[in-house]
Amino acid sequence: MKSNFSKISGWAFLVGVLVALVFGFMGSTNVNVWMGLVVLGIIVGLLNISSAESKNFLMSCAVLIVVSSLGRDALTALPWLINVLNALLVLFVPATIVVATRNAFNMARS
Repeated sequence: MKSNFSKISGWAFLVGVLVALVFGFMGSTNVNVWMGLVVLGIIVGLLNISSAESKNFLMSCAVLIVVSSLGRDALTALPWLINVLNALLVLFVPATIVVATRNAFNMARS
């Protein structure tokens, strides 16, 4: 049986991605939505990503962050896609920072 933390973090990840997609498509720039995505990203980073998964998670997030950040000029004809990528960045950047920091501490400890 899954622990309560893994259930919460799994839901946080799912809700975060759905909120990022919905508000990205809507083009919302509401600060409360962005802050909610940041909080969900921190929860995902703290509770959802195990040490065994951290390498794959960091690689995937690094690619997503780089492509999203550098690909904006190529996507000017699709502003809704830029909004979705920005919303996903707001979710994944805090999660990536948390997981990368935890991974660095684990490497320094061993």
